[in-house]
Amino acid sequence: MTNKKITIKDVAKQSGVSIATVSQILNGNDSKFSPKTVEKVLAAKQALNYEPDYFARRMIMKKSKTIGVLVPDITNPFFSRLIRGIEGVLYRENFVTLLCNADLDSKKEIDYLEELSRRGVDGYIIASSAISNQAINETLRAKNLPFIVLDQKKAEGFSDAVLTDDYTGGRLAGEYLQELGHQKVAVVLPEGATENIATRLIGFREIFPEITLIHSELSKQGGRQAAKKIIETDITGIFAINDELAFGLYLGLAEAGKKIPQDYSVIGYDNIDMCEYVTPQLTTIAQPIYELGQTTAELLLKRIQEPEKDWEERMLSVQLVKRFSAARLK
Repeated sequence: MTNKKITIKDVAKQSGVSIATVSQILNGNDSKFSPKTVEKVLAAKQALNYEPDYFARRMIMKKSKTIGVLVPDITNPFFSRLIRGIEGVLYRENFVTLLCNADLDSKKEIDYLEELSRRGVDGYIIASSAISNQAINETLRAKNLPFIVLDQKKAEGFSDAVLTDDYTGGRLAGEYLQELGHQKVAVVLPEGATENIATRLIGFREIFPEITLIHSELSKQGGRQAAKKIIETDITGIFAINDELAFGLYLGLAEAGKKIPQDYSVIGYDNIDMCEYVTPQLTTIAQPIYELGQTTAELLLKRIQEPEKDWEERMLSVQLVKRFSAARLK
């Protein structure tokens, strides 16, 4: 014999109030009722071990209390820290984070976007540039669904957005290598770079118009492979477009018998935790990654509450963190 499922009607009967009152109190609107009434309802809920039916609640409230977060590569520590910032805000506001890791696969990203729509999430955080504006228009804007873009993708005036100052970040890296006396420098980055990465390159080129471009996959393995190309040149300074690439360069250059910073000065980008745990510690451009996640989540929740407000775009600052992977050219 199966146990009878406890319903909101049972809670109402046990507490001696209406179903509507129970619903209001259990959904957080207890300020409308006396403390005694709230106490009776909560006591009945506990005594009966009542748990709200998620799907019934969603049909009534037209809300799922879930947010879909789409990232390109969860193995990159940048996105791990970003998600912690997002999740912290969403948890505080009683939202559940539904994470989708696209593995740098554009088809997978679009499939996830459509699946999140079918599941009725309340909003979307898109941290990937591979999703085209057309896909966003067809899947999200056409259905008037709240979303926000960040990091790799600019909003272009059709959604809220949170960005970091990539232009200044690239310029800071160039200025520091120039200050250290380097004249022949390289930038390691992927082909077909995302807009934020391309903007870093523009900032760097303000200082070094003539540079060597080393194209490689945006990963530690990509940096390791790039080292083979670097040792064939006469450059002395390297700007790795993110820290993961820089870590790969460490291994690749060591395998070639080269030392950092004695043979090559290296500057990374992001300031993930591992920068302090490699030898030498990595000089890098620090993004406020955790704050980026927090700001994104806060802005999306504000959009959900006020769907008609004007679009907002936030720009967060970056800074150079000097450690020991870049040295003055002798």
